[in-house]
Amino acid sequence: MNLTENELLGYVAGFIWPFFRISSMFITIPVFSVNALPAKVRVIASLLITLTVSPTLPAMPPIDMFGYQGFLVALQQVALGATVGFILQMVFSIMLFAGQAIAYSMGLGFASMVDPVSGVQVPVVAQLFVISGSLLFLAVDGHLLLIEMLAQSFHTLPVAATGIEKADLWRIALWGGTIFADGLLLSMPVMAALLFVNISFGVASKAAPQLQIFGVGFPATIMLGMVLIWIGLPTLLEVFADMLHQGFALVNELLRLQ
Repeated sequence: MNLTENELLGYVAGFIWPFFRISSMFITIPVFSVNALPAKVRVIASLLITLTVSPTLPAMPPIDMFGYQGFLVALQQVALGATVGFILQMVFSIMLFAGQAIAYSMGLGFASMVDPVSGVQVPVVAQLFVISGSLLFLAVDGHLLLIEMLAQSFHTLPVAATGIEKADLWRIALWGGTIFADGLLLSMPVMAALLFVNISFGVASKAAPQLQIFGVGFPATIMLGMVLIWIGLPTLLEVFADMLHQGFALVNELLRLQ
């Protein structure tokens, strides 16, 4: 079978444009973007998913891959995939923010470890919340739903030099404010309880300076914080599941799936 240059470039374009959009999602998607996961695994997963969905995609427009128009199209595909994963990363940042606030209130801010998602030192309590959220994300097949939505986006947002608009970026920026609002709401019950405990220890220390309140108050604060986390973790995961639903809804609107 003889292939002309245009036909060969058409076949390559039918694979390379979806690969750009899918592989960029794996750079930012939660759980799969961690540094512990080798880059080869992400590349192979992107290749396999692209090979699977490419036969079902609409015909790609005749765009010169090596020209200015091709550069703009590649930039749009990377921006779409990365934005989809970034929105879910913001949802996970809610758990990270809440865990950090609770850890500092408990006095466990010094007990930190490297977060595999962000690559920075975070308190162990925040890491517990992030791991719990990651397990919940995988349990509800959030990664599969995200891949399905991205595959459907090729029908609603075909490969072109246009895709994400300024209004979409502004909506994402405004929605990013929920990280601080919801993270504070999640951590507020534990923080308020620990605040009252610290106030009571402060009053006792003022009333009886000879007592070694610090030696008693520090372990008591940690124990109380752990008990409150154990009691409130199911409720926290329910709120996180609701935030995941809102994140997927925003992705749905961004990809014009509704």
